[in-house]
Amino acid sequence: MTDDPPTHGWEDWTWDETVFAGTAPYYRQGRKPYAPALAEALAAHVSLEGEPRLLDVGCGPGNVALLFAQLFDRVVGLDPDPGMVAEATRAAAEEGVDNVTWVQMRAEDLPASLGTFRVISFGQSFHWMDRPRVAAAVRDMLDPPGAVVQVDLWHASPPDQPPLLGIDTTDGRRSGPHPAVPEAAIDELRRRWLGPHRRAGQGFRDTSPSGEDQVFQSAGFEPEEIVVVPDDRRLTRSVDDVVAWVLSTSSTAPHLFGDRLVDFVQELRTLLLQASPDGLFSVALSDNRLLVRKLAPPA
Repeated sequence: MTDDPPTHGWEDWTWDETVFAGTAPYYRQGRKPYAPALAEALAAHVSLEGEPRLLDVGCGPGNVALLFAQLFDRVVGLDPDPGMVAEATRAAAEEGVDNVTWVQMRAEDLPASLGTFRVISFGQSFHWMDRPRVAAAVRDMLDPPGAVVQVDLWHASPPDQPPLLGIDTTDGRRSGPHPAVPEAAIDELRRRWLGPHRRAGQGFRDTSPSGEDQVFQSAGFEPEEIVVVPDDRRLTRSVDDVVAWVLSTSSTAPHLFGDRLVDFVQELRTLLLQASPDGLFSVALSDNRLLVRKLAPPA
């Protein structure tokens, strides 16, 4: 039995421009890295002959676009958040990647005269969108024999919640030499500061949609091909890294705390140091997946 009010479902949520406001500076430090072999796996399962172009939809700070950029003649990264576009621009310059263009735009505004692409990717972003509308738009932007590819971290948390960082056993034992990130305690801290429901911009969103393969099939794609990309690394993360992870998520975005952000972060740091006095945590990474969807032949 719970005293929480009814869940706020994704069906009732409405997008607004503050969903990820202020999270961009923390994203690259805080989020789990993708498997190093993702680019190689993509090249093995999608034809990239000629001068292929990539469109990364909901690109955030550019993690997926920059990982795949070496495979393509030109890359376009698309995101509605200006902070994410600014961070992606900075990251590209830092990594010396010069074949990427960043565009501030919602996916729902596609095709927006951007042309056609051999691959159109989504990295943990599709569930935030008007899925049937976006799937139909990108179908008409593909160069055969191209594909839409979702990059999935394959974590155990629902897609609308922060990905698991450290626990890789059901009873919460350590996944390395340091304690796992105390995710349950962090979530309780979130609830005390922001209430029982997960914030998402100006609204609340406690659930996320499923059935994405059916959405794409209804838009004219073949059933997905699932490509597993192994990643069994164990990382050591600092208190600063975990704080960045918390502040990179929509449900604990910095703007939600107003002028009390410093106080929240201080309480979070205290919690983390109680869990690991040396300030270090072991993080178990999970295998990634590429969900490859090619155009269905004409009826």
